[in-house]
Amino acid sequence: MDTSTLPWRARRAPSLPEVHRTVAVDPRGALARRVLAFAGPGYLVAVGYMDPGNWATGVAAGSAYGMSLLWVIVLSNLMAITLQALAARLGIATGRDLAQACRAAYAPRTALALWILCELSICATDLAEVIGTAMALELLFGIPIAWGVCLTAADVFAVLWLQRRGFRNLEAVTIALIGTILACFLVELVFAHPDPGAIARGLVPDPRILAEPDRLYLAIGIIGATVMPHNLYLHSSIVQTRRYPLDLKGRAAAVRLATVDLVAALGVAVVVNAGIVVLAAAAFHDTGHRWVAELGDAYHVLSPVLGAGAASVLFGVALLASGKSSTLTATITGQIVMEGFLSLRMSPWLRRLITRGLAILPALVVVAVCGEHGLAWLLIASQAVLSFQLPFAVFPLIRLTSDRRRMGKLVNPGWLTAAAWGSGLAISGLNTWLLVQLLIG
Repeated sequence: MDTSTLPWRARRAPSLPEVHRTVAVDPRGALARRVLAFAGPGYLVAVGYMDPGNWATGVAAGSAYGMSLLWVIVLSNLMAITLQALAARLGIATGRDLAQACRAAYAPRTALALWILCELSICATDLAEVIGTAMALELLFGIPIAWGVCLTAADVFAVLWLQRRGFRNLEAVTIALIGTILACFLVELVFAHPDPGAIARGLVPDPRILAEPDRLYLAIGIIGATVMPHNLYLHSSIVQTRRYPLDLKGRAAAVRLATVDLVAALGVAVVVNAGIVVLAAAAFHDTGHRWVAELGDAYHVLSPVLGAGAASVLFGVALLASGKSSTLTATITGQIVMEGFLSLRMSPWLRRLITRGLAILPALVVVAVCGEHGLAWLLIASQAVLSFQLPFAVFPLIRLTSDRRRMGKLVNPGWLTAAAWGSGLAISGLNTWLLVQLLIG
């Protein structure tokens, strides 16, 4: 790649070199063809916004508080679109992913701290996917949780196999899994017959969230499960799989196409995330089953409550598709982060096996010590951890994309910078408020 056309010049290895600029985008083709050629990275990002962590927080929120936290889903997805748009802009404008950019912009100690925090967020993300997949395997096929946790190690090799067959194949499988999740939930909502008026009321912000630590804890878990730190690193890298012209006009067009892809993909994610809360509210909260807060309980109660034998099976199938689709991205992000922050090349299968091992170990420990019910707590806690780590990815991203010296003419417009700062500060404010409430309570 010719880096002389980029505003932030440096000699470096490209991000994800094995798939870098492997998908052609014809700048002279029809608009529809260019949109389709760029479609894919947004959906790989979107799977992180509908992973099993979202399921755990969504089911718990809908069961306990009905539809009153729907507005948090919408708000967090708007934040996600804003921040992911910055990540795509960074990758296209500079030819660096977020990890590479942080390494170049910050002092070595700062970059090292950011790397450690990012690795923790990846482990928390992978932990949620391991737990969700293992739960789905037990619910659908009766495979013991401990065995299901161990079986998730095979996902690493599935990712490698798909990536070697071409990045577009990886994207196609991901989109198919997303379609499965969406279809399952649409059928579930037909069974549940939710109240449209209650849905409308749930979209209005509820001030009670600031007075109730439990409600706030779930709201922050929703944000942590929706706006995910590792997705910012992932998106800034995988947009560079597209082979677009590297002059200013070509990169500006790529930013627009990446934004279209992102909005379409996260539009699906917000439907799924809201659907989880609406389903839990209609099936559990409104029927007096407000004690349902774990995925296993939700699976067993759905069919009797809704009077549809397929309801539980659809829930399990969607959960399995969620865990598998999320696996495709979290392990790739581990490679991006290690290579970007440390300039350390490691065999992809080894790097991904290490990431998955760090998720499998705590899951097995919790199963051994606390039993299967301890996994529900671990799943929701992992999402709260992600939310606390978000500012350490968000604020560097905003700073870098607002710097004209690094971004050139593709620097953020003022309104986008303001929206991004508002999102970052809102997340930090919620985290601080929750900490104060927990200390007081």
